[in-house]
Amino acid sequence: MLRHPPLVHSPTACRGQGARRRSCASYAEAMRESELHVADVPQSAGTGAVPAPARIDELVAAAHARGIEDRTGTVADYIPVLAEADPESFGLCVADVDGGLHEIGDSRIRFSIQSISKAFVYALLCEEIGHAEVRETVGVDNTGLAFNSVVAIELNDGHPMNPMVNAGALATTALVPGATPEAQWDRIRDGLSRFAGRPLELDDDVYRSETATNQRNRAIAQLLESYGRIRRDPAGVVDVYTRQCSLLVDAHDLAIMGATLADGGVNPLTGEQVVSAAVCRDTLAVLAASGLYERSGEWLFEIGLPGKSGVAGGLVTVAPGKAGIAAYAPRLDAAGNSVRGQVATAYLSRALGLNIFASDSHYLRKDQP
Repeated sequence: MLRHPPLVHSPTACRGQGARRRSCASYAEAMRESELHVADVPQSAGTGAVPAPARIDELVAAAHARGIEDRTGTVADYIPVLAEADPESFGLCVADVDGGLHEIGDSRIRFSIQSISKAFVYALLCEEIGHAEVRETVGVDNTGLAFNSVVAIELNDGHPMNPMVNAGALATTALVPGATPEAQWDRIRDGLSRFAGRPLELDDDVYRSETATNQRNRAIAQLLESYGRIRRDPAGVVDVYTRQCSLLVDAHDLAIMGATLADGGVNPLTGEQVVSAAVCRDTLAVLAASGLYERSGEWLFEIGLPGKSGVAGGLVTVAPGKAGIAAYAPRLDAAGNSVRGQVATAYLSRALGLNIFASDSHYLRKDQP
């Protein structure tokens, strides 16, 4: 199979939706242990609850201090309004399943949710139509190709493969119940607001900018329609999808949304059962497999938690049964993921004992008092 030679791109070129733009996620490796600055952090293994609140606060502050020292990466500019973000902004929040909030820095600066919305719209759809139908129609397997790949659709006979790539996200949005695009949009905005525990608003500037540059998504939607994977007007589907990506959130919101998935679908602040525990399980499984696209394996190898990033600088990670971790820092690596967010999350995964693959020897501890 022919492969493209390695290319050097900025993340702003990577994430563009225009027909002539190419994502460089295919050519960029995920951040490694040395780049995440955690080689000196012992991996704790925690099988119970998270530590006491004061200890979490201490570790969140330490994670923020580590992250703020990293000034690598570039702010996205393919949507002009995104380029206006302060590159030094950095907020971090951990929301535990008991409702405890631990935040520092710019955790209340709002930004567009972007691709992070895919995870929560998928959860809402699973709640509506069920495990089997979503698996059959949208899929759960990693494509191994870029998030906006057209080739992946053709290679799989029109199947979108998973809901985290753009094809799968468009197929997911198309399946959301509603007689009209406006009805679908109302349902999506209401659902994501229930995840966040407050009404979420549309960023009109981001929405207009994305609408002007989403030719590739329009092409993907039309291709899916030709395969019978979308049975609505593809233009309407793309419009609803663009709006869902333009909702305003902050790191505080994303942490609560992540904690809702971590706690069987119950929002830790409002107490509302947003989705079922079974839906949370399915959503986290998909995030683990494909949340960081074709680099999801590397993310799991280094971080060990389901997660999802957005090009505006948001990053949400879920520790099942424990907490949601969210970061906002608009400088992105070559794969389009928040650099400081990854550094802070890697530290917290180790220091809080959140890595779902980590363990200590029960045998060696059994004779200890």
